[in-house]
Formats: sequence, C-alpha cells, structure tokens
Amino acid sequence: MKKQLQDIKAPISAELEEFEKHFRDSVRSRVALLDKIMHYIVHRKGKQMRPIFVLLSARMCGEITPKSYTAASLVELLHTATLVHDDVVDDAHERRGMFSINALWKNKIAVLVGDYLLSRGLLVALDNGAYDILQIMSRAVRDMSEGELLQIEKARRLDITEEVYFDIIGKKTASLIAASCAAGAASVTDDKEMIERFYRFGETIGIAFQIKDDLFDYGDADVGKPRAIDIAEKKMTLPLIYTLQNVDSSKRKELIRTVEKYNKDKTKVRELIRQVHQSGGIRYAEKVMEEYVQKALAMVDEIPASDATTSMKDLIGYVIDRKV
Repeated sequence: MKKQLQDIKAPISAELEEFEKHFRDSVRSRVALLDKIMHYIVHRKGKQMRPIFVLLSARMCGEITPKSYTAASLVELLHTATLVHDDVVDDAHERRGMFSINALWKNKIAVLVGDYLLSRGLLVALDNGAYDILQIMSRAVRDMSEGELLQIEKARRLDITEEVYFDIIGKKTASLIAASCAAGAASVTDDKEMIERFYRFGETIGIAFQIKDDLFDYGDADVGKPRAIDIAEKKMTLPLIYTLQNVDSSKRKELIRTVEKYNKDKTKVRELIRQVHQSGGIRYAEKVMEEYVQKALAMVDEIPASDATTSMKDLIGYVIDRKV
C-alpha cells in the first residue's frame, strides 16, 4: 500500500517543524510590503518536497545538524524564487490554487520579490558558513536557467531529440532535486563520494518526476481530459518525441504542424493526443520513467537500512503515483 505524505515525513517530522521556523525567520523583512508578501508566501506553502529530500538525505547519512536546516532553507528559498519568476514569465495568475504574487501585486513587485528570495538564500548560506551547500545550489540555479533557455530555443525550431530532451529535464527539473539530496548529504558528511552519490540519486528521481509531469499533459485516454499545456507552449516532451520517431513522414509533418501552428486548436490537439496514445508514446514514457524509478530505488538500497531509507523509498513512490 502506498504511503501518505504524512507517514513518509514521520522520521523527520520534528526536524521539518524546526526547518519551518528557520524558513520563516529567513524571509522576515522590516519593509512592511515585503513582510506582508513573505507572510503570504509562507502560508501558501506546498508539499515542501525539496526540504523533505534534504532532511531525509541528511538522516540517511547521519544525524541532522544545524547545517541541514540551512540547506533545507536555502533549497526552499531558491525554489520559491524560481516559482515567483516563472509565474511572471508565464503570466500565470494562480499557483497551487491560490493567487500568484504577480496576480496580487503585479509583475514589477513579483520580480523584485523573486530577487529578494534569491538574495536571502545566498545570505542564509553565507551567514552560516555553508559555502559547500551554496556551491551545490549555485550549480543547480545555473543548470535550471540553462535548461529553461535550451527548452525555449528548441521550442522555436521543434528539432528536439531524446538526447536533448533528457539534457533539458536534467537541467531544468532534476538539478534542483539532485542539489537537494546532495546538500542534505553535505550537511552531515564531508565524504565527497557520498555527496556525489546522493546528487546522482536526486538527479535520477528528478528525471522520473519530470516524465510523470509530462504525462499529465496527455490526460487520461479513457475520460478524454487532456491538459495540453505543454503542447500549447510548443514543448516537445518524451511521449511526443517517441511518437514523431515512430510514425511515417507525412503524419510526422502533420503533427509538427499542429504543434507549430495549431497548438491551441482543440480539434487538432485532440487528434495529436490520440495519435500519441495510439503510437505507444504514453506506454514508452511510462516504461522509461519506471526504469529511472527502479534505478533510484536500487541506489537507496546501497545505503544501510533505516527508517529514513524506508521513507525515501515511499517518497519515490509518492512522487511517481501523484495525481497532480
């Protein structure tokens, strides 16, 4: 039976409460407007998956330390900053069922809030002398930026291959989960080999996480509720890439034309989604995702068994079986 998130967090529940105190303290400001916005951000928190990855990774390597809370706070600050900026770029007015910062306070303030969160993350690390954690997270921010720009570049030309797709998602999504796991490990050990092992673990589960996210775009074939957000944004994801590689040239041109020129035409998009299902694109993406999941589980098995390793395995299952 798949575990609920509350059960998964059990071995680090007290530590997560302590992390939340650190996070709240790290975003306080003497500027009234900024403090009001930070209060809003704190109270609309999501599942806090990345801090959970940090703290479970730390527990798998040893005892959680004050440096672990610094790592978790830095991860959450940087992640929140990217979400605020993403909402501006995407002109999105909702985030997790609540109004986005730009919807409530407009783009200029939202951009500055994102910058503030980024600066607070840097200072949290520097003020606590966590230079190695800062280096790990800076690498992730660089990779995330490169991944987003690479995806934009390829959306213009629609010439993406599987190799490029994995390069994009490895940088754009997996890098932050990889950094979360590596930072957790680095907060309790100086063993570079162990830290790198946790980075690779996080990268592996991060790729599976993104493939799962990409599958949402094609909805449920039985109920016919495709989301088609990626298609509208001309994002070439694994189910579609596989389909384009396994249809004849005329069908391939037709599908590419739909993505390029008719990506908001409901009839044409529905036909594209039907073709992706029919060609086996969904099954292929699910198979690849499962391969990454099994690889990640095997990596956990290399660590001595504990309540933390059990929870990490359950967290992998939770991430992949999620409905949203």
